[in-house]
Amino acid sequence: MKAVHFGAGNIGRGFIGETLAANGFSIDFVDVNSTIINALNQRHEYDIELAAAGHEKIHVANVDGLNNKDHPEAVVAAIEKTDLVTTAIGPKILPFIAPLIADGIKARAAAGDETKLDVIACENMIGGSQFLKTEVYKHLADADETYANSHVGFPNAAVDRIVPLQHHDDPLAVSVEPFKEWVIDESQMVRPEIKLDTVVYVPDLEPYIERKLFSVNTGHATVAYTGKYKGDTTIGEAIADPEIFKQLQGALAETRDLLSHKWDFTVEELKAYQDKVASRFQNTYISDDISRVARTPMRKLGFDERFIRPIRELKARNLNYDILLDTVGMIFTYDEPSDEESVKLQQLLKENDLTTVIKQVTSLTDDELIAAIAKSYQAKLATK
Repeated sequence: MKAVHFGAGNIGRGFIGETLAANGFSIDFVDVNSTIINALNQRHEYDIELAAAGHEKIHVANVDGLNNKDHPEAVVAAIEKTDLVTTAIGPKILPFIAPLIADGIKARAAAGDETKLDVIACENMIGGSQFLKTEVYKHLADADETYANSHVGFPNAAVDRIVPLQHHDDPLAVSVEPFKEWVIDESQMVRPEIKLDTVVYVPDLEPYIERKLFSVNTGHATVAYTGKYKGDTTIGEAIADPEIFKQLQGALAETRDLLSHKWDFTVEELKAYQDKVASRFQNTYISDDISRVARTPMRKLGFDERFIRPIRELKARNLNYDILLDTVGMIFTYDEPSDEESVKLQQLLKENDLTTVIKQVTSLTDDELIAAIAKSYQAKLATK
């Protein structure tokens, strides 16, 4: 079996690549990083180290590299012959690879290939594969679109694995946490006979995406912004502070309340899942800077993002969201000169009415909630 994977970075090699290789796939990694691509083509293998006691090594072999900037035609040829396409490149980059995937689909159609193909975006976003589908279809003519409708699937996925901040002399070396979770919406697959060991297939992905988003993403960001507010520089420092750990537990309790009311998860299974999440943040073998986890604060304050969305939905259900609201107040105080969005946010707060800024950043129209966020921010600013 063959796979084409876009993104040869740490998540691509240390998570998706590892899983594909363990399931017997040969992998064509696609990237513009010539150093990594050249190393893959020279060695055709690499090692992953688990960030845990024992530092277990996992060997990945039967891999190659394709530079989509220098040799796009080779990428199209690989897609024409592949059994699976995956990505781990970041949501903003998906539109840039869409033309290559479209050309690969055209090549399969022109060859009369009746083999079906699933394209799975393994990104930290809701509906990533369907978003990629929209972008790919922009580059398909009617006949090719008809072929894609019957032969190509774009099943959404949720992925979760922490990759610590790291620097290696070996460009292919990568360290990852032992925990990993990859969930795929099987109802959107066109080739369901390809099922990967260790991957979970579900008929409805949304509950699992929200469980991950409102636990891992909300929790990690809560530790980061609370830590920054208190003067810490690393997640390790922050999570060791009992007050910050209490803030994390409070935020997770609120999202757990929402998830248990909204989906079929029991409180007990959610508690076990979130306790595991908290223990992952406490992994002493993972070193991560708060500035990395807290980066792009304006995006993280978005209407459907990890804080505002659960706050909105908790409010709609008359459930408590005090800790989440308290954390949002700290996010608005986040001042990191190296972070473009942080600089922009602080500039907006200096130059504009507070209510106007909150509306602009969060897209909220609920005056009561906007006022509550303003009150939280002002209280945090006063005690900073």
